[in-house]
Amino acid sequence: MFRIYHNPRCSTSREALETLRATGRSVEVIEYLRDTPPREELRDLIRSAGLTVREALRSKEPVYESLGLADAGLTDEQLLDAIERHPILLNRPFVVTDKGTRLCRPFEKIRDVL
Repeated sequence: MFRIYHNPRCSTSREALETLRATGRSVEVIEYLRDTPPREELRDLIRSAGLTVREALRSKEPVYESLGLADAGLTDEQLLDAIERHPILLNRPFVVTDKGTRLCRPFEKIRDVL
């Protein structure tokens, strides 16, 4: 089974979901804006993708700037707090398969886990 942390408003996320479904395998869709995963799941997801919490943030979101998240002194825990309160800050889409976890941005990174 594949899993995607999905934002239906994001064209890259929609393209990733379509690609996963085209394989014919079952796909678990987690709309993380509506159903934000628990903190430990977020931490594990980010770590398993080989990223830091900071690398998993969407710095282009207005809330990123308004919360001062560019401050390099912020800890992973503080950044996770921000993601929990404002899940739009989590970059997307994260895809999990039996071959690993990837943040599929750019979209072509999905090939690494198919």
